[in-house]
Amino acid sequence: MYGVDNLTLPLEFRDSSIPGRKTQESNPLCQCHHEQGLQQPFALKTLLSCPIDIAVHSMKDVPTYLPEKTILPCNLPREDVRDAFICLTASSIAELPAGSIVATASLRRKSQLLNRYPSLKVVENFRGNVQTRLRKLNEGVVQATLLALAGLKRLSMTETVTCVLSIDDMLPAVAQGAFGIACRSDDEKMATYLTSLNHEDTRLAISCERAFLEKLEGSCRTPIAGYASRDEDGNCIFKALVASLEGTHVLETSRKGAYAYDDIIKIGVDAGEELLSRAGPGFFNR
Repeated sequence: MYGVDNLTLPLEFRDSSIPGRKTQESNPLCQCHHEQGLQQPFALKTLLSCPIDIAVHSMKDVPTYLPEKTILPCNLPREDVRDAFICLTASSIAELPAGSIVATASLRRKSQLLNRYPSLKVVENFRGNVQTRLRKLNEGVVQATLLALAGLKRLSMTETVTCVLSIDDMLPAVAQGAFGIACRSDDEKMATYLTSLNHEDTRLAISCERAFLEKLEGSCRTPIAGYASRDEDGNCIFKALVASLEGTHVLETSRKGAYAYDDIIKIGVDAGEELLSRAGPGFFNR
């Protein structure tokens, strides 16, 4: 039973992660995407055929548009958005010798890494679950890897982390570290339950980042990063970048404004428009 105030909701869990993962990894376009899903996640589509009542998804995998007749009334409190550096031979990226092989499945991480450390060799087609990637690291297939700290925390595997990268060193993916819960738009009872669980600060931050991403959707085969947070004065601070595939060109921008829905959407859209204008034709093919 899951308690919401004085109400209880019986739960039955159905794992839809495997079909969704297979679909994403078998699609070659995923190899040149910005970490957000190319198509509707499996569990969201399953909602429409009614064998499930809610779909829990990493917001990083949820496209900027939802399937018709579905809504997403709940974002859970966000985990740590930073990326983790994992290595058996060096205590930081800066200590890696020239030519060291660093593996990642993320073009966002690859481009930012090469922009700062062009002497490294970054292998981008590094897939599989966390355990598989760490096994390859232990076998010496690669010298280091980068993984989302949020996932390692949820798996209770933070003991594998060599160091945590700052936001300034590695800007996270849009919606990294956040979960969303969707339901059918005609299921008012479930929507009420989920709304009561919503973490509003997270929802607003994710809305800003996804507004930015949506503005760039037409040029999505490029590394994209964006992170919104609330500062000590209660304002929204948004940082974003787009980069060429090999990290030779990186365009960054930032915004500050009120931490309210309409203002936050405008911040994200405005940042996206600026970077699209600055990038110009051909930037995303460099």
